[in-house]
Amino acid sequence: MKHLALVALLSGPAAAQTCPPVTDQTAVLDALRKQIREAPNQIAAEPFSSQMWEIWLDAPDEAAQEVLDLGLRQRNNGDYAGAIQSFGKLIKYCPDYAEGFNQRAFTSFLRADYATALQDLDAALRLLPDHVGAQSGRALTLMNMGRTAEARAQMLAALENNPWLSERALVSEGGPLGPRGEDI
Repeated sequence: MKHLALVALLSGPAAAQTCPPVTDQTAVLDALRKQIREAPNQIAAEPFSSQMWEIWLDAPDEAAQEVLDLGLRQRNNGDYAGAIQSFGKLIKYCPDYAEGFNQRAFTSFLRADYATALQDLDAALRLLPDHVGAQSGRALTLMNMGRTAEARAQMLAALENNPWLSERALVSEGGPLGPRGEDI
Protein backbone atom coordinates (compact mmCIF):
# COMPACT_ATOMS: atom_id res chain seq x y z
CA MET A 1 0.00 0.00 0.00
CA LYS A 2 2.72 2.46 0.95
CA HIS A 3 4.51 1.90 -2.36
CA LEU A 4 1.29 2.68 -4.24
CA ALA A 5 1.07 6.04 -2.42
CA LEU A 6 4.70 6.77 -3.33
CA VAL A 7 4.17 5.82 -6.97
CA ALA A 8 1.04 8.01 -7.13
CA LEU A 9 2.89 10.93 -5.57
CA LEU A 10 5.91 10.58 -7.84
CA SER A 11 4.04 10.00 -11.07
CA GLY A 12 0.56 11.43 -10.77
CA PRO A 13 -0.84 14.83 -9.98
CA ALA A 14 -0.44 15.83 -6.34
CA ALA A 15 -4.16 16.60 -6.24
CA ALA A 16 -4.87 12.87 -6.38
CA GLN A 17 -3.80 12.77 -2.77
CA THR A 18 -3.58 15.59 -0.27
CA CYS A 19 -0.97 16.14 2.37
CA PRO A 20 -2.30 16.17 5.92
CA PRO A 21 -1.69 19.31 7.99
CA VAL A 22 1.81 19.63 9.40
CA THR A 23 1.80 18.89 13.14
CA ASP A 24 2.54 21.96 15.24
CA GLN A 25 5.69 21.13 17.19
CA THR A 26 6.37 24.69 18.39
CA ALA A 27 6.25 23.87 22.11
CA VAL A 28 8.59 20.88 21.75
CA LEU A 29 11.03 22.83 19.54
CA ASP A 30 10.96 25.81 21.95
CA ALA A 31 11.82 23.46 24.84
CA LEU A 32 14.66 21.89 22.85
CA ARG A 33 16.08 25.32 21.95
CA LYS A 34 15.95 26.26 25.64
CA GLN A 35 17.85 23.08 26.55
CA ILE A 36 20.44 23.80 23.85
CA ARG A 37 20.97 27.34 25.12
CA GLU A 38 21.40 26.04 28.67
CA ALA A 39 23.85 23.29 27.65
CA PRO A 40 27.37 23.87 28.97
CA ASN A 41 29.06 22.79 25.72
CA GLN A 42 28.50 21.48 22.21
CA ILE A 43 28.64 17.83 23.27
CA ALA A 44 25.89 18.36 25.85
CA ALA A 45 23.78 20.28 23.30
CA GLU A 46 24.09 17.65 20.55
CA PRO A 47 21.27 15.33 21.71
CA PHE A 48 18.81 18.24 21.73
CA SER A 49 19.94 19.34 18.29
CA SER A 50 19.49 15.76 17.03
CA GLN A 51 15.97 15.70 18.45
CA MET A 52 15.18 18.90 16.56
CA TRP A 53 16.35 17.30 13.31
CA GLU A 54 14.22 14.21 14.04
CA ILE A 55 11.17 16.48 14.31
CA TRP A 56 12.01 18.45 11.16
CA LEU A 57 12.69 15.28 9.17
CA ASP A 58 9.40 13.67 10.24
CA ALA A 59 7.18 14.26 7.19
CA PRO A 60 3.41 14.71 7.53
CA ASP A 61 2.52 11.26 6.17
CA GLU A 62 4.04 8.06 4.85
CA ALA A 63 4.01 9.10 1.18
CA ALA A 64 5.74 12.40 1.98
CA GLN A 65 8.27 10.59 4.17
CA GLU A 66 9.14 8.20 1.37
CA VAL A 67 9.70 11.07 -1.09
CA LEU A 68 11.77 12.97 1.49
CA ASP A 69 13.87 9.87 2.17
CA LEU A 70 14.29 9.26 -1.56
CA GLY A 71 15.50 12.84 -2.06
CA LEU A 72 17.94 12.48 0.82
CA ARG A 73 19.31 9.22 -0.63
CA GLN A 74 19.61 10.78 -4.07
CA ARG A 75 21.53 13.76 -2.69
CA ASN A 76 23.78 11.54 -0.57
CA ASN A 77 24.59 9.57 -3.73
CA GLY A 78 25.44 12.72 -5.66
CA ASP A 79 22.26 12.71 -7.75
CA TYR A 80 21.49 16.37 -7.15
CA ALA A 81 19.14 16.67 -10.13
CA GLY A 82 17.10 13.71 -8.88
CA ALA A 83 17.05 15.11 -5.36
CA ILE A 84 15.89 18.51 -6.58
CA GLN A 85 13.08 16.77 -8.50
CA SER A 86 12.05 14.67 -5.49
CA PHE A 87 12.07 17.62 -3.11
CA GLY A 88 10.07 19.59 -5.67
CA LYS A 89 7.40 16.88 -5.70
CA LEU A 90 7.40 16.88 -1.90
CA ILE A 91 6.92 20.65 -1.85
CA LYS A 92 4.10 20.45 -4.37
CA TYR A 93 2.40 17.75 -2.29
CA CYS A 94 3.10 19.34 1.13
CA PRO A 95 3.59 23.08 0.59
CA ASP A 96 3.34 23.77 4.35
CA TYR A 97 6.15 21.34 5.26
CA ALA A 98 9.25 23.50 5.77
CA GLU A 99 11.75 20.68 5.50
CA GLY A 100 10.92 20.07 1.85
CA PHE A 101 12.07 23.62 1.11
CA ASN A 102 15.07 23.34 3.45
CA GLN A 103 16.34 20.12 1.88
CA ARG A 104 15.87 21.41 -1.66
CA ALA A 105 17.74 24.57 -0.61
CA PHE A 106 20.65 22.52 0.74
CA THR A 107 20.81 20.58 -2.51
CA SER A 108 20.81 23.82 -4.51
CA PHE A 109 23.54 25.16 -2.19
CA LEU A 110 25.67 22.08 -2.91
CA ARG A 111 25.22 22.83 -6.63
CA ALA A 112 26.37 26.43 -5.95
CA ASP A 113 22.95 27.66 -7.10
CA TYR A 114 22.77 30.18 -4.28
CA ALA A 115 19.91 32.31 -5.65
CA THR A 116 17.62 29.26 -5.81
CA ALA A 117 18.80 28.06 -2.40
CA LEU A 118 18.00 31.47 -0.91
CA GLN A 119 14.44 31.39 -2.29
CA ASP A 120 13.81 27.99 -0.73
CA LEU A 121 15.41 29.00 2.58
CA ASP A 122 13.18 32.07 2.71
CA ALA A 123 10.16 29.81 2.10
CA ALA A 124 11.25 27.40 4.85
CA LEU A 125 11.75 30.27 7.30
CA ARG A 126 8.33 31.73 6.48
CA LEU A 127 6.89 28.40 7.62
CA LEU A 128 9.26 27.84 10.58
CA PRO A 129 11.00 31.12 11.52
CA ASP A 130 13.19 29.51 14.20
CA HIS A 131 14.43 26.58 12.06
CA VAL A 132 18.09 26.70 13.06
CA GLY A 133 19.22 24.62 10.09
CA ALA A 134 17.49 26.93 7.62
CA GLN A 135 18.80 29.98 9.48
CA SER A 136 22.42 28.82 9.36
CA GLY A 137 21.97 27.59 5.78
CA ARG A 138 20.64 31.01 4.82
CA ALA A 139 23.65 32.65 6.45
CA LEU A 140 26.06 30.39 4.54
CA THR A 141 24.18 31.04 1.30
CA LEU A 142 24.30 34.82 1.80
CA MET A 143 28.01 34.57 2.64
CA ASN A 144 28.66 32.71 -0.62
CA MET A 145 26.72 35.41 -2.46
CA GLY A 146 29.02 38.07 -0.99
CA ARG A 147 26.25 39.54 1.16
CA THR A 148 28.38 39.55 4.31
CA ALA A 149 26.40 41.94 6.53
CA GLU A 150 23.16 40.03 5.92
CA ALA A 151 24.96 36.72 6.41
CA ARG A 152 26.37 37.87 9.75
CA ALA A 153 22.95 39.05 10.97
CA GLN A 154 21.37 35.74 9.93
CA MET A 155 24.09 33.68 11.60
CA LEU A 156 23.73 35.68 14.81
CA ALA A 157 19.98 34.94 14.74
CA ALA A 158 20.74 31.23 14.30
CA LEU A 159 23.20 31.36 17.20
CA GLU A 160 20.50 32.84 19.43
CA ASN A 161 18.59 29.59 18.86
CA ASN A 162 21.66 27.34 19.10
CA PRO A 163 24.87 28.91 20.41
CA TRP A 164 26.71 25.62 19.81
CA LEU A 165 26.37 25.51 16.02
CA SER A 166 29.61 24.41 14.39
CA GLU A 167 29.35 27.49 12.16
CA ARG A 168 29.74 29.79 15.19
CA ALA A 169 33.42 30.29 14.34
CA LEU A 170 32.38 32.17 11.21
CA VAL A 171 31.22 35.16 13.31
CA SER A 172 34.21 35.22 15.65
CA GLU A 173 36.97 37.74 15.33
CA GLY A 174 38.95 36.93 12.20
CA GLY A 175 36.14 34.81 10.76
CA PRO A 176 34.59 35.64 7.38
CA LEU A 177 31.47 36.93 9.17
CA GLY A 178 33.35 38.28 12.19
CA PRO A 179 33.21 41.84 13.46
CA ARG A 180 35.09 44.32 11.36
CA GLY A 181 37.64 46.47 13.11
CA GLU A 182 37.83 50.19 12.70
CA ASP A 183 40.51 51.76 10.56
CA ILE A 184 43.05 53.83 12.40
